[in-house]
Amino acid sequence: MKRIAVLGSGLLGGSIALAVQARLPGVRVALWGRREQGVAEARAQGITDASTDLAAAVRGAEIIILASPVGAMLEILGAASASCSLEGVIITDVGSVKLTPRDALEHVVREAGAKYIGSHPMAGSEQAGVAAARSDLFDGAACVVTNDFNHSDADLRTIKGLWEAIGCQCYVTSSEEHDRVMARISHLPHMLASIGALVGLKHPEDGIFAGNGMRDTTRVASGHPGMWAEIFLRNREALKEPIKETITHLREMLALLENSSDEELTRVLEEAKRLRDTL
Repeated sequence: MKRIAVLGSGLLGGSIALAVQARLPGVRVALWGRREQGVAEARAQGITDASTDLAAAVRGAEIIILASPVGAMLEILGAASASCSLEGVIITDVGSVKLTPRDALEHVVREAGAKYIGSHPMAGSEQAGVAAARSDLFDGAACVVTNDFNHSDADLRTIKGLWEAIGCQCYVTSSEEHDRVMARISHLPHMLASIGALVGLKHPEDGIFAGNGMRDTTRVASGHPGMWAEIFLRNREALKEPIKETITHLREMLALLENSSDEELTRVLEEAKRLRDTL
């Protein structure tokens, strides 16, 4: 592996470029951004090969990482494919859902003679933009890899090796299983954090009394609203069941409060504590 192209100059794209520069000195990494301002910020962060020239970024790359919002990936990959040959190139992405990019990109990847293996590094921040990028963002993070088109073990090792080299621990599964799991452990918790902010800070002046509990449980609600709206909608089917379970638990809580059922309420909280303590 000698050259990687990262298409998208946000937090994840910038962090990948910084991490590859720092940990894979024999690999050239090019970062492409749509806007000159983002590219300038990337250069200011120390990313040496950052450009708005898409053809220059992808030419000669063995791996292309789509680090844009999921909805923009097809357009970007199509433009990259039109600019130069992608024959034999491994295409991956950092999307928080996997079924959508897999299905949307399939025909472009196939026509280009490229190979798609999905990725989802479980790293991020409520902060957005390349200005918040860090070379250590992926240290210890899980990275889910999907190989739904059964590409070779060598190709799979290449993608896993890249993520592991910049700090991730990789797990391989299907796109369907990825989206089901993420609905519960990532997308629903973000939704609940947003609801916690809406209810807890209904009267914003009350926020002066907020302690760490409020700040910790609602931290991710400060994430990019547009990005998270897209994630919720693209994983809507998998989210329905956890949302229904949440409503059931809230109704149970309300009933226990009305019945002053101290013993039952403690039981529910103990079960929640037991599960949380396994993390």
